[in-house]
Amino acid sequence: MSTLTVRLDPHVHSEGSYDAHDPVELILEQAAEIGLDAVVITDHDVIDESVRAAQLAPMYGLVGIPGVEVSTADGHLLALGVEKLPPRRRPLDETAQWVHDHGGVAIVPHPFQRSRHGIRKKRLAAYHEKVGRDAFDAIETYNSWLFTGYKNRRARRFAARRAYPSVAGSDAHKVGYVGRAYTEIEIPDVSRASLTADDILDAIREGSTRVQGRRTPLPTSTKHYAGAAGRKSAYYAKQGALVSAILAKEGALKSGYYAKIGALKSGYLAKRGAVRGAQLLGRFASR
Repeated sequence: MSTLTVRLDPHVHSEGSYDAHDPVELILEQAAEIGLDAVVITDHDVIDESVRAAQLAPMYGLVGIPGVEVSTADGHLLALGVEKLPPRRRPLDETAQWVHDHGGVAIVPHPFQRSRHGIRKKRLAAYHEKVGRDAFDAIETYNSWLFTGYKNRRARRFAARRAYPSVAGSDAHKVGYVGRAYTEIEIPDVSRASLTADDILDAIREGSTRVQGRRTPLPTSTKHYAGAAGRKSAYYAKQGALVSAILAKEGALKSGYYAKIGALKSGYLAKRGAVRGAQLLGRFASR
């Protein structure tokens, strides 16, 4: 069996994050349309939408992988493959160990960029010296939201000198930016039909990754962004139609209910009036 190339965007935010607004259904649709094999929803310090996205992913032809971007005492950490929220505000190495203990992959995102809670180089180097190569599983050496390539280059040099695998992530907060950067993963002896989340996570741990980050990460960037806008409009139009239909059905049911109650009440009052009238006529007749 030949080697399978898998395309993964491991760093995407949904409406579960305080700073993003798109639903996971729309993100999954976009990821499938642009040719990704998996996308990990990594909302800030919440995991519910990511777990739901992982459950829905097979419906879109994608591999489901839950995850979260957790705030440690030293900066942000991506936890892939976990279904529970790691402890927050704990030391970086302690959080990474928690991720490992729960079968996940710990990735350092956008390192050295303090304005986005990236971990400082001194802190990252200190944890590496303390724990060794097993401190983390990979480092995000290409984040598509960095304004210049300087911090990405620093992250790439840091990872290379310490033999950490490199990954790329879009860090998308809007659906049109999903896949702007992604990671290619080489997995031998597996077919696309049998591909699992564990296969992908194991390959990241082993370093079988290749960074794909550039201004146009996929061949047709115009179609990429225009398609995202079209899918977003269609999604909300469909949601609006569904809500309208539900409200219309509820209105019809409520109208029917009140009409039935009104008819029953009218019938009751008419019957009561007829009985009362008959009683009065009987009294007059007996006089």
